[in-house]
Amino acid sequence: MIEIANNNQNQNQGNMSREEAGRKGGEKTSRKYDHEHFENIGQKGGETTSQEYDQDHFENIGQKGGETTSKKYGEEHYEKIGSKGGRTSGKGSNNNSNS
Repeated sequence: MIEIANNNQNQNQGNMSREEAGRKGGEKTSRKYDHEHFENIGQKGGETTSQEYDQDHFENIGQKGGETTSKKYGEEHYEKIGSKGGRTSGKGSNNNSNS
């Protein structure tokens, strides 16, 4: 298999970038398998990951992600999304009330 890959690489050298080859391969794989196939792979990966790491690991990466987002976007970002969420929640609760 490696010999075939090397032959193809030599024949296509200079014709296709690694990025283009990866994109084409991804598109072909996407056409070959349905949505359920990828959901199953994701589910298995999630289960395996949760077995390999404890809750502290996920808390730590969540904390780091939150800190990174906070540094990147700042306080205004959270005010905007909080205000949008409040408006959305407010509309939903008004639509459900009988008054």
